[in-house]
Amino acid sequence: MSTTMLKKETVERKWYVIDAAGKTLGKVAVAAATILNGKHRPEYTPHVDCGECVIVINAGKVVLTGKKLDQKIHYHHTGYIGGMKAVKYRTLMATKPEMAVELAVKGMLPKNTIGDNSFGRLKVYAGAEHQQAAQMPIPVEL
Repeated sequence: MSTTMLKKETVERKWYVIDAAGKTLGKVAVAAATILNGKHRPEYTPHVDCGECVIVINAGKVVLTGKKLDQKIHYHHTGYIGGMKAVKYRTLMATKPEMAVELAVKGMLPKNTIGDNSFGRLKVYAGAEHQQAAQMPIPVEL
């Protein structure tokens, strides 16, 4: 029996949609990262970008458990002296819930060009409407 190794030219990508309403942020991010990496496929090949495309809807209704809304902080630096910025997840979820989901998924992807390309196939929407209806996405159950 031989092992099947995919080539980047032979990868066929499907679209999946994840409804994040009422689900925890970590569970949604794990499901999205697994599909983006292609680890759900039986012919997964680590050195080939064989992942699929993922749409996350209802990102504004995602849940953070415990005291994470007040204790979890997103830091970023502007590049200037004294340019460290800190945002609590309570304000992040109120203003940009898509960014919170994107940060969680990006942290679970590999830190190389395959991870960068995989992250480009992620679409996150705060509401229930998305613009990829023509791709006929397959719903994912969590």
